[in-house]
Amino acid sequence: MEKIISACGLICSDCLAYRATQENDDNLRKQTAELWSNIYGANILSTDINCNGCMTDGVKFSHCDECDMRECAIAEDVENCGKCRDYPCQTISDFFENVPDAKLVLDKIKED
Repeated sequence: MEKIISACGLICSDCLAYRATQENDDNLRKQTAELWSNIYGANILSTDINCNGCMTDGVKFSHCDECDMRECAIAEDVENCGKCRDYPCQTISDFFENVPDAKLVLDKIKED
């Protein structure tokens, strides 16, 4: 499977929602909904687990539709934040405090 990077540096192609959608795997959708419901204290249903990647026009997990970094990347017409002239901005820097692995991904993109 091709590696797909989200606006914020998460690897969409490693995401359980993305994988469940691409593989049309209802069992993985169910497992992911249960896992994420427990982790995030939310009521996530297996029918919520559908995503073709955050930067696509297709179906996305609900959080991806609301993501400030995604909206900014679209407005700036860049594939991801690592390709933005303002990288790293405060929004993405704040995000890195919770997801430091995303910084490694975007820093590498910025270098290339």
